[in-house]
Amino acid sequence: MRRAELVTAVVLAAFSIYLMWKSTELNIGWVEYEGPGGGAWPFWLAGIMLICNIWTIVNWVRRATPQSRSVEQFMDAHAIRMFVLVGGSVVALVALVHFIGVYGAVPVFLLFYLRVLGRHTWRLTLPVAVIAPVVIFFFFDVAMRIVLPKGYLEPLFYPLYDIFL
Repeated sequence: MRRAELVTAVVLAAFSIYLMWKSTELNIGWVEYEGPGGGAWPFWLAGIMLICNIWTIVNWVRRATPQSRSVEQFMDAHAIRMFVLVGGSVVALVALVHFIGVYGAVPVFLLFYLRVLGRHTWRLTLPVAVIAPVVIFFFFDVAMRIVLPKGYLEPLFYPLYDIFL
């Protein structure tokens, strides 16, 4: 556990520095008559993340937290199995978006995640898997006018476009 805390803090600190450097490609200062530049929020959020990681490293050196004093194994066999299942299901979700779009991939992911991994009842799983893509459609496509990928299911949305857009 102790080594995992340090490795995570160092990797995230390096990522924070990269994000700060990358965000300076845009203006990170104040733009007169407009407000903060395009890189301001990413820069300062990455800076805050860097400070938090430095604080974690300091606490690790001081052994100030239970995790920094722990000699337990970071992940047991069950944790590794769950990591692979959850990570694999997220990778499958992303891969399915190309073929069946967000509105087909999200219900498949929710069915697997809630029913198989979460062991929830069908009474909870089915409504969530059906309602979530509907809410996402109305929020992004209709209200925000942000069209999400629909893959090969796009022809099914043409009547909805005629009604709502």
